Amino acid sequence: MNQSSTRNGKARIAIVGAGPAGLMAAEVLANAGQSVAIYDAMPSVGRKFLLAGKGGLNLTHSEPAAIFASRYGSRQKMVEPWLSQFGAAQIRDWAKGLGIDTFVGTSARVFPTDMKAAPLLRAWLRRLRPNVQFHMRHRWVGWGASEAGHQFPPLLFTTPAGQVQVNADAVILATGGASWSRLGSDGAWVSLLSARGVAVAPLLPANCGFNVASGWSEHFSSRFAGQPFKSVAINFTNESRQKWARKGEFVATATGVEGSLIYAASSLLRDEITLSGSATFYLDLLPDQSADKVLAEVAHPRGSRSLASHLKSRLGLDGIKSAILHELLSKEDFLNASKLATAIKALPVTLQSTRPIDEAISSAGGVMFDALNAQLMLTQLPGVFCAGEMLDWEAPTGGYLLTASLASGRQAGLSVLNHLETSHRPGHA
Repeated sequence: MNQSSTRNGKARIAIVGAGPAGLMAAEVLANAGQSVAIYDAMPSVGRKFLLAGKGGLNLTHSEPAAIFASRYGSRQKMVEPWLSQFGAAQIRDWAKGLGIDTFVGTSARVFPTDMKAAPLLRAWLRRLRPNVQFHMRHRWVGWGASEAGHQFPPLLFTTPAGQVQVNADAVILATGGASWSRLGSDGAWVSLLSARGVAVAPLLPANCGFNVASGWSEHFSSRFAGQPFKSVAINFTNESRQKWARKGEFVATATGVEGSLIYAASSLLRDEITLSGSATFYLDLLPDQSADKVLAEVAHPRGSRSLASHLKSRLGLDGIKSAILHELLSKEDFLNASKLATAIKALPVTLQSTRPIDEAISSAGGVMFDALNAQLMLTQLPGVFCAGEMLDWEAPTGGYLLTASLASGRQAGLSVLNHLETSHRPGHA
């Protein structure tokens, strides 16, 4: 089946991917009067978006713009222009336009008042559907043969009804990364673009968990997997002497660690493992207590009490915090007051690998910015634009991932309009 490239004299824009970036691009283009069709392999729209918001949809973050932009690390210069046009304030206004009020939580993160993703997505789709065609269960599998009169080859999709070939006047690829493949982000597009000479950085887990070196003992794993380390701090210095320190909490897993504090440091930890084969962070079990105070309490005479009772009484150390000391210290070190006090404030935890990318919240790597012009158009495929998590950037959790995905989708949509106008495509203003 071959679908026409134009409809009612308008330019036809094909968007591959029905996640936040693709939907935002579609909104920009539909508002400009273009003919927009979205194609996605899944049976329904925004599956990863809905799952990410299951525990409370973190839309964006309310911190100052300069700090916000710094969260994108080495990609700040690439991402910041998108955010300057569609950052946290604009996203809140956009949500309000959909009838979704937002609030700033105690962590400065921004949430819908009802905390849910589904009402926002439903309202968004109600606004889009009159002007945007949705083609679900359409999996992009490559390119067809070049045809006269078209700037680039048609897109090929497999569907339950067979193969579909789509010509378009411009294409936006918003196919996601490679985490949570069951929701559609499987990274299969990498080979399709690489075959066309597009430079793609390897996809890597981001905001991910890690396996500890040699694994936990059966005793520790069976009793404490799933339990949180609360009110702790992590200190980490990589081979380049880059320091990272933060207070928060994380969770022990059957094989290692995961959770918000680990996710926040995950890019540094992952890169250190890649470079050195392992990464060791130092865990402060009592960040609100000074080292001198901890040593004094550990060394305080305990009489007939057990050491476990002594640590619980003097320092409040018990449960998983006590267990990890037993797990990682030798018996001799555990019974040495000085070494035990040092470990309480700086317990070395060595990680040997990330968990699989499919378990990660997001992925790093993707289409390299050198393969794009400033308008997010592929230099190897003029008329084809990229947006969202498939680009080579990453960010911590906290609203940064969704904000940049939405902002890049908006930028791609605007860039397509500019491209259509300057190339004298049908439908330009």
